Amino acid sequence: MTSSSSPALRALIADDERLLREQLQSRLKQVWPELEIVGMARDGLEAVRMADEFRPDIMFLDIRMPGQTGIEAASDIMSLDGWKGELVFVTAYDEYAISAFERGAIDYLLKPVEAERLQTTRARIEARLKNQGSNTAPAPLDAAAQATTDTMMQTLLSVQRQLSGAPTTPKMRWVQASTGSTTRMIAVEDILFFRSDEKYTRVQTAEQEALIRVPIKDLLPQLDEEIFWQIHRSTIVNVAEIATVQRDDTGRQRITLKRHPETLEVSRSFAHLFRNQ
Repeated sequence: MTSSSSPALRALIADDERLLREQLQSRLKQVWPELEIVGMARDGLEAVRMADEFRPDIMFLDIRMPGQTGIEAASDIMSLDGWKGELVFVTAYDEYAISAFERGAIDYLLKPVEAERLQTTRARIEARLKNQGSNTAPAPLDAAAQATTDTMMQTLLSVQRQLSGAPTTPKMRWVQASTGSTTRMIAVEDILFFRSDEKYTRVQTAEQEALIRVPIKDLLPQLDEEIFWQIHRSTIVNVAEIATVQRDDTGRQRITLKRHPETLEVSRSFAHLFRNQ
């Protein structure tokens, strides 16, 4: 924990989604109020430029950004003369990021960023800074520190290759829902929402409902993100089918639909999607 006499740490956020930049900034203010946010970059190229200009202590980098990915930006930032900051990656793509970044030199955050997880990030960074000791003058890297840096760079390059070579998941057009010996083909554009429990996911259209054994986390990458939004850990909704978004007495957002009487709850993690409500 930095003392009151120590200079406040400075951070820079890079994400191509404005709402997610603002959400992360808000969560950081909540769990780390003394952290100074010195800039908000909209892509990797701007992140590198702002990192060179402001020299923040911490960089929060989205992995997928236009122009230059967070991985490419991180490599450029680490090559800046005298760079000594910490890199924290922010990603929605845990299938190839989390296992690579779960190590002492690099931290990661999964979107949407949770306050509790940010507390862990803060603790890791402060512990790392404390372990660096009180020496403020830059010193040449010893063999162990150089090995850590080399490992970090290899990790970055490995994940970058995965990102570059990862095929785009084809978007789902039909859902096959079986009942006994009968299989129904449901056009994705007819689906109002998906809701999961422990074993099944309910597929709801205006006329019918069906159950499939596909979890929400596997469905989401196959759906068009401009049409289907995840609004809860267990719920995905067709945005075109939303009639209203209202707050109840507890402050929770609830969605009413155009063609179905059911009300869908928006969890706090996804409340930023309806910021103006």
